[in-house]
Amino acid sequence: MIHEPQETFYQKVKVSDIPGLFSDSVLHNVPYRKQLYREFPLADPNVAMQDIPFYKKQKRVALHRNGFVDPCNIYDAIREDGYAGLAKVVTEMRPDEVIDIVKKSGLRGRGGAGFPAGLKWEHTKKSGAKVKAVVCNGDEGDPGAFMDRALMEGDPHSVIEGMLINAYAIGAQYGYIYVRHEYPLAVKNLGVAIKQAEALGLLGKNILGSGLDFSMEIKEGAGAFVCGESTALVASIEGERGMPRPRPPRLSEAAGGLWGMPTNLNNVETFANVPTIITKGLDYYTSIGTEKSKGTKVFALTGKIKNTGLIEVPMGITLREIIFDIGGGMLNPDKQFKAVQTGGPSGGCIPAQFLDMPADFDTLASVGSIMGSGGMVVLDEDDCMVDVAKYFLSFTKSESCGKCPPCRVGTWQMYELLDKITKGQGQEGDIELLEKMGKLVVAGSLCGLGNSAPNPVLSTIKYFREEYEEHVRDKYCRAKRCQGLGTFRIRPEHCILCGLCKQACAFDSVVELRDKFYIDQDYCTKCKACYSVCPTQAIVIEKGGAHVAAGK
Repeated sequence: MIHEPQETFYQKVKVSDIPGLFSDSVLHNVPYRKQLYREFPLADPNVAMQDIPFYKKQKRVALHRNGFVDPCNIYDAIREDGYAGLAKVVTEMRPDEVIDIVKKSGLRGRGGAGFPAGLKWEHTKKSGAKVKAVVCNGDEGDPGAFMDRALMEGDPHSVIEGMLINAYAIGAQYGYIYVRHEYPLAVKNLGVAIKQAEALGLLGKNILGSGLDFSMEIKEGAGAFVCGESTALVASIEGERGMPRPRPPRLSEAAGGLWGMPTNLNNVETFANVPTIITKGLDYYTSIGTEKSKGTKVFALTGKIKNTGLIEVPMGITLREIIFDIGGGMLNPDKQFKAVQTGGPSGGCIPAQFLDMPADFDTLASVGSIMGSGGMVVLDEDDCMVDVAKYFLSFTKSESCGKCPPCRVGTWQMYELLDKITKGQGQEGDIELLEKMGKLVVAGSLCGLGNSAPNPVLSTIKYFREEYEEHVRDKYCRAKRCQGLGTFRIRPEHCILCGLCKQACAFDSVVELRDKFYIDQDYCTKCKACYSVCPTQAIVIEKGGAHVAAGK
């Protein structure tokens, strides 16, 4: 929490801390030291948020009101310049001017594709139809991602205002926010915000006396990952099964839009950026980011790092700064950074050689990954890249809607091949076959799900091919993650004869002699049960005469 007006940052505040917090910070105007942040127990505390490593390199644009306003109080939002951008455009600007400023801002869609928002708005406006729609994509389906959720729950008025500005610019009358059903608090807070905006005349007829008529409602999705794709999302709102449609016609055209209306669709974070562009101006917004990727990006930072959570950083910040400065480095300092997976389950794995690469749309794409909606998972040397690729592909193949064979069949076949490799059943040519199938799925799929589903596989083969080759040729997993690989042996000089390995083995492959245990290879299924329970690192997994000790 942030205590104003001293701007003091307190962490992990509990009800029991309230008396001391009130006494020190309110009555005596000094920081309440107990809940101040410290990098380690005996270190001097950090008082201000901007002095804490996790926040020092962040810059809040989309999230600038999160945590500072009550999401269910529209007056809180108005106090922090909420709806000031809407008031400015309807009283001082023509619709074409609004579109022009969004184009010049360089704002690109934050849902993953990175298409210029202003061009999309312009194309929808030029459709010539009198009735148009604005749709907000809040169907955040990436595992572990919660960027849009935080915005919808913490500052729903920023999203509503962005949609209103869009509606004024393109001449739309109807707005829909598509939210996954698994976000009940987001649905609740958005519903409250819509009712409050209606009560103040910010939604409905003749908004702020401008002649703009715009109504808004929430549509809940059933959690299908494919409904993050624009045409599948629109089909779901219309009551149809969420399956992609061929393009053209595009949503911005009457034939392809929602219920025959030209439709502009952007995601939650994109709309949340729009009010800031209007209120703070082009110079402010374009000063953030890179030449082709302006502004900030919200990431859900997770994985093998010390500091996990939601971060908002300027476009172009390096991966090293995100992982080691903001993230605090590896969770286990004895383990080496191995890769970072960006873009959710359809993203690629980026190795250590690219740590100093800027995180923006085009640079990430150049190394085989994507910005996506903002998922970022850090991996260390204990992660098997073949297993990681298999994990993400298992998600995308399950979420395929099944409409087109390249995605429906191709992702399944790729997963089956990866499963075979991780079980020690890989054969020569399997790696090349994976590459060939991945490229065919990318080229032949109808929508973005199939177009990007092979990314984790193709990128890990590109940068970690030696791990695939070890799985196939040596039947060995260097990270010791995959069952069915390697040769398990017991080193007598390290064995204390505790018998835990024999108790753990369900196949009677651990044999006890008078003064030692050994593993009968004819019965060993390589299940790793014995390896996991050995307290003295006596059990080793061998590869061609070399071995790796059990334990960390």
